[in-house]
Amino acid sequence: MPNAAITGWGIALPEKILSNADLARMVETSDEWIVSRTGIRERRQVGPTDTTLSLSVKASQRAIAVAGIQPEDLDLVIVATTTPDMFMPATASLLQARLGNTRAGAFDVMAACSGFVYALNVATQFVRAGTSRTVLVVGADTLTRMIDFTDRGTCVLFGDGAGAVVLQATEAPVGVLSTVLGSDGRGAGHLFVPGWGSGIIPEEGTDTLIRPYMKMNGAEVFRFSVRIMGEVAVQAVEQAGLSLGSIDLLIPHQANIRIIDAAARRLDLPRERVWANLDQYGNTSAGSVPICLAEAAECGVLRPGMNIVLVAFGAGLSWGASVVRWGRDGVSNPAQP
Repeated sequence: MPNAAITGWGIALPEKILSNADLARMVETSDEWIVSRTGIRERRQVGPTDTTLSLSVKASQRAIAVAGIQPEDLDLVIVATTTPDMFMPATASLLQARLGNTRAGAFDVMAACSGFVYALNVATQFVRAGTSRTVLVVGADTLTRMIDFTDRGTCVLFGDGAGAVVLQATEAPVGVLSTVLGSDGRGAGHLFVPGWGSGIIPEEGTDTLIRPYMKMNGAEVFRFSVRIMGEVAVQAVEQAGLSLGSIDLLIPHQANIRIIDAAARRLDLPRERVWANLDQYGNTSAGSVPICLAEAAECGVLRPGMNIVLVAFGAGLSWGASVVRWGRDGVSNPAQP
């Protein structure tokens, strides 16, 4: 059974920076209030010509170049997103066309902020089953278009961005070693967008729908995430047959610095072995983990043989963690970054 190695990676971020000072002019808040509670100082916000698709294209083109392949080499394209450009077709199909591939399978995965970990697991199963040898996995969201900028509880948290990776089959002991996924739908009411979907019916006698702004019970989501991030990360490490001491780097979903610190403590990892960039980008939802992964790779932090834990939580309530052994052994012609 082949393994699924990560051979390419890429990031795309909007140009516009939305700082805490900018938000303080929109809603009752301050830089000190936001930083002390979240660790976020600024985030990126899509402009009028940016979409989830356009960010996905840029991140994917970079990942394909790093992997040293051509778009037509892709057997499968998976996009994890909660903010597709349209309900149908899938953003993955639109992305496939923009990349110039006309044969790969393509579909979207929606698990909110956990989406990339879910999609990475799905892609790994295709590789291990032998049905796909080269898979593009993208995590991308433009959640600022679903945020009420008069709601301090949500508008300070989220930013926009995309990250992409290429998975390729290899016989070497590298790539995705294990994945643990979970969901508890009883918590769906703690984090949701009420204004989208076929379950929303206009008010009687009108054509008016509820505006699609995110709703969040911040206290409940925080309690859930502090517990689940550490738990699922430990489960994934155990499933991979590793010890906590063998983990070289934790790449967690970038939601809140206190949540990240709690997960690090559960894994007994010092801050220098935890990748965090939420001070610059905020919570980019499904883009969060792949942006961090690609950033760490671009910075040269990731070295062959390192064991990395990817962990996330999100609406659903959902959660997931993967253990990845970094390296591209046994993959033909991977380009050097």
